[in-house]
Amino acid sequence: MAGERLSLDVLADHIPALRRYAHVLARGGRDADDLVQEALLRAVDRLQVRADVVNMKSWLFTIMHNVFVSRLRKAHVRRFDISLEGDNGFQPGTPATQEEALRWRDLMRSFETLPDDQRQVLLLVAVEGLGYAEVAAVLDIPIGTVMSRLSRGREKLRQMMDGGDRPDTRTELRRVK
Repeated sequence: MAGERLSLDVLADHIPALRRYAHVLARGGRDADDLVQEALLRAVDRLQVRADVVNMKSWLFTIMHNVFVSRLRKAHVRRFDISLEGDNGFQPGTPATQEEALRWRDLMRSFETLPDDQRQVLLLVAVEGLGYAEVAAVLDIPIGTVMSRLSRGREKLRQMMDGGDRPDTRTELRRVK
């Protein structure tokens, strides 16, 4: 696959996807906007160094992920606290009926309760359409870990959307007679 030519126009096309990923990483607000800005600044700085990139979206996500991890390390794992359902750019693609709006709200609340590692993988695969290998490269983890986190995240969301957590049969106490 031929690489995309780096330009400011091509970078601008990826800003909406970067914002979505930043909101998942930073849980919204100014921190998400700052992540996008810093990732774009780093990409622009590399315009002269990197003539071609095989997958621009993955490359930008990798930059953003690395910026986020660096910030966490500097802040000694500072926690961000903001809801995904606030005024942060997340809107359904089409106007929803009341029932769809409630399902959307429930989905966002359930998504928000997932562990960070599962939320990141779910967003990159399900929303951004990255392949498992691309997500593994972005997060710098093995592909098997991506598949495991994705599977656990999807199952947890499915359980929550079906009316709450079902007991995990592997950890359920059994009565011995």
